[in-house]
Amino acid sequence: MKDSGDNSIIDKLQNFYIQLISKFGHCTGISPSRFRLMQQLFHVDEINQTTLQKELQIDRAAITRHLKQLEGDGIVTRRINPDDNRFTLVRLTDHGRQEIVAYREEKILFMAQLLQGFSEEEQKLFANMIERMQENINHIKGEN
Repeated sequence: MKDSGDNSIIDKLQNFYIQLISKFGHCTGISPSRFRLMQQLFHVDEINQTTLQKELQIDRAAITRHLKQLEGDGIVTRRINPDDNRFTLVRLTDHGRQEIVAYREEKILFMAQLLQGFSEEEQKLFANMIERMQENINHIKGEN
């Protein structure tokens, strides 16, 4: 594939990603990474912080930073695992559960606006292309 400067696919993807992150945060009131974190916690009662970090594929400093701020906002609680004090357990508070439900509703509205004018068939095709690119990138040697 030939690179055509500013029109290359990777440039378009990068520009789209930058806009997507900014608009998502503005429209929903939360960053996509925090949304993913809270979404993951929503599906479990309590989880080991290290396990959560690995599932989200973010570094330890980032997960700690996110959780510290979310804890300060009353969204999550953290406690030392009583069975093994080397590990920290994390859970959403009741307030956090209410917040993620509201964020999910905002995400639905955001996605409806983002995909406005795309047919269901086009949306499925686009999702399939993204999945195929993810598969391809998983086969490229380098850091995961």
